[in-house]
Amino acid sequence: MKIFSRFLLVLMLLVPFSGCATTGDLQRVQGNLGGKIGDHDASISGLNEQAEANKKAIDELRTKQADVNADLTVIREQLQQLRGDMDQLQKEAADIRSWAADTKEWKEKLDQTSFKVNFIENFLGIGKKDERPAGNAEKHHKNQVKNGVKAKTDKESLYAAAYELYKEGKYEKARGEFQHFLKAYPKTEYSGNAQFWIGECYYFEKSYEKAILEYEKVIKNYPDGNKVPQALLKQGLSFLELGDKASARLILQNVIKDYPNTSQARVARSKLLEIK
Repeated sequence: MKIFSRFLLVLMLLVPFSGCATTGDLQRVQGNLGGKIGDHDASISGLNEQAEANKKAIDELRTKQADVNADLTVIREQLQQLRGDMDQLQKEAADIRSWAADTKEWKEKLDQTSFKVNFIENFLGIGKKDERPAGNAEKHHKNQVKNGVKAKTDKESLYAAAYELYKEGKYEKARGEFQHFLKAYPKTEYSGNAQFWIGECYYFEKSYEKAILEYEKVIKNYPDGNKVPQALLKQGLSFLELGDKASARLILQNVIKDYPNTSQARVARSKLLEIK
């Protein structure tokens, strides 16, 4: 009975105490819960604002990316156009180079044909002869002939000076001096030689076409001179250098025929054996 009374007393004490604690606790919990809910709402509001800002930034990036893509498209189109223009220019440049090459080739062929025709006409004696009126140089020569020894000295010294330049390999200067000599002394014992050395100057300068024409003057203008066989031989060698084997063969055969017992004929035979 005592035990029950004690239990009852404790229970009566605990019941009021227990009811007061529960109410306070609930109020505190409610207060805490309300604060947390408010904080949560504020956090959600902040997240919404951040999400909206992020969305706006993304939209702006998308707009900029679209503009960049549009610019790239324009640039690609312009680049393609430039490539097309460049291809066209390259084609036109190639056409121009081809036309220039063809023009040069035809000009060279025309010059070679004209040269061969002129040479053959001169060789056969059907071309026009070089008729020149007596110029100041010839008049000067005639005046000097009256002076006798002085004219002879001037003639020999002028020829010797030109020949010295030739031996030194100064072909352009030597050619000019020999031409000057021929203007002053067109008909002397040195004139045929001077004409031949002019041809030799061109030959050693590898101007073979000009050399052939100068050698022809030796043959036509000084037929009794001692340089005619050499001039004829060098004409053949010049044609050989130009790659005209037919003309070279014809002239070398004439050297052998017209001057059979000369050193020029021996050289001509040797060269004919080399021509295939």
